[in-house]
Amino acid sequence: MTAADVLKVAYSPCPNDTFVFHAWAHGLVPAPVVPEVTFADIDITNGMAERGELDLLKISFAALPWVLDEYTLLPCGGALGRGCGPLVLTGPDASADPAELAGKTVAVPSERSTAYLLFRLWAAEAVPGGLGEIVVLPFHEIMPAVRDGKVDAGLVIHEARFTYQQYGLRSLADMGEAWEAATGLPIPLGAIIARRDLGQDRLRQLAEAIRGSVRHAWAHPEDSRDYVLAHAQEMDPAVADQHIALYVNEFTADLGEAGYAAVHGLLDRAAAAGLVPAVAPEALAFP
Repeated sequence: MTAADVLKVAYSPCPNDTFVFHAWAHGLVPAPVVPEVTFADIDITNGMAERGELDLLKISFAALPWVLDEYTLLPCGGALGRGCGPLVLTGPDASADPAELAGKTVAVPSERSTAYLLFRLWAAEAVPGGLGEIVVLPFHEIMPAVRDGKVDAGLVIHEARFTYQQYGLRSLADMGEAWEAATGLPIPLGAIIARRDLGQDRLRQLAEAIRGSVRHAWAHPEDSRDYVLAHAQEMDPAVADQHIALYVNEFTADLGEAGYAAVHGLLDRAAAAGLVPAVAPEALAFP
């Protein structure tokens, strides 16, 4: 095997990513190259992409405007859906009025995360007094920080939807519900990108390998079980199953018309609000 046969890849240890990429990472589907995998939190992979460090990465859709010169959006492998948006969590004694977040400290998983972008679009209307300090924490540290009073509220993603009540917290607002009510579109969360200089043919081959990996995962879920749980940070297997069921769906196999509309809708709204650079429609087209 030569260096040309190996692709430097990064995705999260979360169950949806390990479920999706297991078959490709373990040579169970036809692929042009072998992935050399780095596991990293989304805030880390967003930074890796901005620095152009790896060949293929899972990043936040919100980070796309800063990386599209070097990377192209792949039409598969990502995380979009309905009823799967980030939540704003507070302590049990906090006000149920979102306006009361004015001036408060909020923990978020990344300032370039889609969760944070959706949160800022929501807060512009729901928190007219303006937010206070924003603190970036790894997502698994956010709920303990809210519980322990280190921050006033936390923006959470992934399996936190299923576990926040175990921390004695409550959901103040669902960013996905707000997005779907405003747009009718699915919620774009995580994108798969690859270097444009890999070339059109290789990019298409990679997309097919990822689609094949998704289909293998659906057809043979038991194959990825150990891999998923080994990287799931001691997550309850039932929660891991819920996580996969929520985030791995038809948009993972192919963004399709609705998926691309959701991505364009998010970036257009964010650009209009001055939150991200404007993205030309053709910049999201797959070769």
